[in-house]
Amino acid sequence: MNTSSDLASTTDDDWGPLSSLPGNPLMWVLILSEMLVFSAFFILFAWQRALDPELFNQSQLFLNPVSGGLNTLLLLSSGLFAALAVQASAINDVPHCRWWLALTMVSGLAFCAIKVLEYVEKFGAGLTPETNIFFTYYYLLTAFHLAHVVFGLCLLALITWKTSRENVETVTAFWHMVDLIWIMLYPLLYLLR
Repeated sequence: MNTSSDLASTTDDDWGPLSSLPGNPLMWVLILSEMLVFSAFFILFAWQRALDPELFNQSQLFLNPVSGGLNTLLLLSSGLFAALAVQASAINDVPHCRWWLALTMVSGLAFCAIKVLEYVEKFGAGLTPETNIFFTYYYLLTAFHLAHVVFGLCLLALITWKTSRENVETVTAFWHMVDLIWIMLYPLLYLLR
C-alpha cells in the first residue's frame, strides 16, 4: 500500500539538470527555446551584415545609442529589482517582494515607452521595415524582444497578485532572460560597426 510520501516520490517529475534550477523547470524549457530562437536571429543578422557591411554601418547611424543605452540601464535596474524580489520571497517577506516586483514593472514599462517613442521617431523619418535589410532586422529583433518584455510584464503583474517563492523564482528567471537578450541586442544593433 502506498503512503502519501511514497505517492509524492513516485509522482515527482525528474527534470534532470533543470530540477536544480530555481522556479518551475518548464519555464527553463521555454527560456532555452527562446534563447535558441534569438541565437538563430543573431546568426542571420551577422551573416547579412557580413554580406553588406556598408549598408548596415550607414543604417546604424540612424539609431540613437543614448536611448538604447537608457533602455539598457532600465532593464539592468529591473533585473536588480527582480533579484531583490526573489530575496524577499525567500524569507517570505511578501510586502517587500511586491514592492520590488512593482519597481521591476515600472522599469519595464519605461523601457516599453522609450522603445515605442523610438519606433514613432523612426517611422516619422520614413525608416520602416521595408527601408532596407538592416531596418527589417532592427524591427524584427526589437519588436520580438518587446513582445517578450510585455509578456514578462504580464507575468510580473500576475505574481505580484499571486506571490509565492516558486512563482517569483519562475517569472524572474524569464525576466532575466529578457534582460540578457537586450544586453546582446543593444551592442549588436546600436554600437558594433
